[in-house]
Amino acid sequence: MTGGFASLPVILKRELTSYFATPVAYVFIVIFLVMAGAFTFYLGNFYEREIADLQPFFQFHPWLYLFLVPAIGMRLWAEERKSGTVELLLTLPVTVTEAVVAKFLAAWLFVGLALALTFPIWITVNVLGDPDNGVIVAGYLGSWLMAGGFLAISACISALTRNQVVAFIISVVVCFGFLFSGLPMVLDIFRGWLPQTAVDAVANLSFLGHFNSISRGVVDLRDLVYFALVIGFWLTANRILVEIKKAQ
Repeated sequence: MTGGFASLPVILKRELTSYFATPVAYVFIVIFLVMAGAFTFYLGNFYEREIADLQPFFQFHPWLYLFLVPAIGMRLWAEERKSGTVELLLTLPVTVTEAVVAKFLAAWLFVGLALALTFPIWITVNVLGDPDNGVIVAGYLGSWLMAGGFLAISACISALTRNQVVAFIISVVVCFGFLFSGLPMVLDIFRGWLPQTAVDAVANLSFLGHFNSISRGVVDLRDLVYFALVIGFWLTANRILVEIKKAQ
């Protein structure tokens, strides 16, 4: 085993290349772009609003990521375990931490590429009006951070099972919980038997609250720290699970 992250670039390149070795990457990108465009222009009434911003575009990202990101994350470890290549990967001179971080970064960069390919809508809103591009940049940042949170959860769940379908379903359920934890309908369940401090803590776990704040152009350090902690926690759990499975 090597120390530090010396082997991380090698694994990262391997993982990124694997995405484009099959049609899966292209299918994901096309689905994401088509759905993002459809939601923005038809459900978000982009033109009818006559407001030069991208709120109709960003407001649907949580729902897109809820299903599309687990579809990417479910394969990260489940596929490796099912095919038996995880044993080969972990016998190489790399640490489990390097493997976990590299797989996550590769998937996160891939999702970031899909997000970056939506740039025509940014150009469109600048042609039609005079938007606050700083707010739009913040929206893209918040969207990518939220995708990272969903992806870290999905990667961790993927390490639990060899079955990608099971990993997908569990990931969607867990991500759904993080997405809706700040809504009144969820908080009402806890208000009857938990102190207000605990209820507030549950509310603060919501992806929606932190993402909406950033997408409005308010880049608060607390929101950035929140997503960093979520990603760090689930990647740590991912590493522990891989270590346990390795020892079995």
